[in-house]
Amino acid sequence: YMKDHPLERHYRDARQLMIVEGTSQIQRLVIARAMIQGEINYW
Repeated sequence: YMKDHPLERHYRDARQLMIVEGTSQIQRLVIARAMIQGEINYW
């Protein structure tokens, strides 16, 4: 059964982290806003 395979477990964990941490698009927006407001020094 596929749930016993380590690769499936890593894929499932990665999907959960994406949901918990937010989507990539939201992360990009948060970082871009912080850069524009000068909260992040990117140089």
